[in-house]
Amino acid sequence: MSFGLKEGKIRIMLSAFYLIFFFFGLAAGSFLNCIIYRLEIKSSFLRGRSFCPHCKHILSWQDLIPVFSFLILKGKCSYCDKKISWQYPLVELATGILFVLVINNQYPILNFQSLLFTVYRLLISCFLIIIFIYDLKHYIIPDKVIYPAIVMAIVWLGLNSIFFNSHPKSYLLNSISSALGAALFFWAIVLVSKGKWMGLGDIKLAFLMGLFLGFPEILVALFGGFLIGAIIGLGLVATKKKTLESEVPFAPFLVAGTFIATLWGESLISWYLSLFLFY
Repeated sequence: MSFGLKEGKIRIMLSAFYLIFFFFGLAAGSFLNCIIYRLEIKSSFLRGRSFCPHCKHILSWQDLIPVFSFLILKGKCSYCDKKISWQYPLVELATGILFVLVINNQYPILNFQSLLFTVYRLLISCFLIIIFIYDLKHYIIPDKVIYPAIVMAIVWLGLNSIFFNSHPKSYLLNSISSALGAALFFWAIVLVSKGKWMGLGDIKLAFLMGLFLGFPEILVALFGGFLIGAIIGLGLVATKKKTLESEVPFAPFLVAGTFIATLWGESLISWYLSLFLFY
């Protein structure tokens, strides 16, 4: 009986733990929306309060509660009655869910190293969400986002190699070779297609993916990105929303592949290898 009570308490504590990180993710998603909009209008996200993009009225705290404000206001600005983009609640929800998935994937956090690694994964995830939305809307990956993300990944690799990793040379070699290999692969595609299939931003993103994931997870991310891109691309052509000559942003597919690889990469690789062992 006492064991059952303890198990019940642990479940309640875990649920509360995940719920806290979900709401933290919602708040982070709201901040990411702010960054995305400020990037679009070429304004600093460090200065000034949030305002309606239509009437420019300064928003009060009641207007800034992630997801709930959108629902309460029925998707309209309380000052000018203009529609609020669905991007805002969707990004907030996606960030909240992603935070929970990352924490669950990393759980249990047993030491300082795993805590730092979890924070690092959450931060890179935030950069990737910005890249996903911005490229989806504007067909470009901002240097103001991709370069800080790359620097953060390099700093983490250095810190992890110096303080935490028992095999620093092999760890660094794996990450750097994965980054260079992915970047060179995309660079070759850019050269062959003369920039029609891929852009320079995709090369930078591939480099970041290699640093973040390492080998063999980078292969899962690339395969997942191309597979998702092919499925959605064919779907758009089939529904006549795009043609074979139409430009389609590729970074969202690569970001989706990166999330798949970082959350379930090891399991997918084990499953794939087990198919060969079975036969």
